[in-house]
Amino acid sequence: MKRKIFALTLCALLFALCTSVEAQQPGKVPQVGVLVSTSAAAAVSRIHAFQQGLRELGYIEGKNIIVEYRYGEGTPNRLPELVAELIRLKVDVIVTDTSRASDAAKNATKTIPIVFTAVIDPVGDGQVSSLAQPGGNITGLSILAPELNGKRLELLKETLPRLKRVAFLTREGDTGRQRFKETEVVAKGLGLRLQFFGVKGVDDLHSAFDAVKRAGAQALTLPPTTLLLTNRVQFINAAAKNHLPAIYPGTPYAEEGGLMSYGPDIPDNWRRATIFMDKILKGKKPADLPVEQPTKFELMINLKTAKQIGVTIPPNVLARADKVIK
Repeated sequence: MKRKIFALTLCALLFALCTSVEAQQPGKVPQVGVLVSTSAAAAVSRIHAFQQGLRELGYIEGKNIIVEYRYGEGTPNRLPELVAELIRLKVDVIVTDTSRASDAAKNATKTIPIVFTAVIDPVGDGQVSSLAQPGGNITGLSILAPELNGKRLELLKETLPRLKRVAFLTREGDTGRQRFKETEVVAKGLGLRLQFFGVKGVDDLHSAFDAVKRAGAQALTLPPTTLLLTNRVQFINAAAKNHLPAIYPGTPYAEEGGLMSYGPDIPDNWRRATIFMDKILKGKKPADLPVEQPTKFELMINLKTAKQIGVTIPPNVLARADKVIK
């Protein structure tokens, strides 16, 4: 009997030790795929912000998290192929930037959670059902803030005190018309006449700028659209060629030659995206995480372009700029 008791006690002790060892074994290291539409060089500030967010949450790449970066190099056709690579790696979450990258990921998987960082209009573009209840396997951060269209007009008026006529150039469609009507209210309060000009695609740019000039517009404001983001260099060059002062919806435009930009701080969105990622890795579903709006904004001024088109930036506007390109 004593031998049986001893044997049972020994078995119980060994079972307890094995269970303890199993409980102490480290869990699976999560893998995150990051899909960027641009080149690595163009995305440096965004990736740094993302990595900062990881550190703030206690993640160390290569130790308690693995991050696989993929870059589209500005070629949309590459995005589906890159998403397929991430899926083959069995990543736990995919982080994307623009609508095109988000669409590529969403079309490729209905199970892997997706977090976007810079989608202009996630509801209008069909990424989510609503901001409050995204549905499906995708959520994240939008860069749509309609009230900023009015703020851009205010900045134009401060920069060009004699300004009277402003062209509102955007993609033709119901959304563009609605944004125009909202901005027109602000324009009237500033004593400005706002004129709508719609384009269906980049091929319409030449005729659109001809129409803007014929209408006597003295400056240009461009709300955020996927068309503008994808073809921003063409828009910027057309504005410069026509010597039209223009204000754009984000820093990439001023960095690439636009006169002024005012819009969401995109790197901050990338930092905040890690919070979504962390919640998902801990068991939350994307469908239960509401899409968030931008909270930080940046004013950038390109003095090289100002000199090129003969515009003098007033000191009070220059002093408010977060970044100045000289």
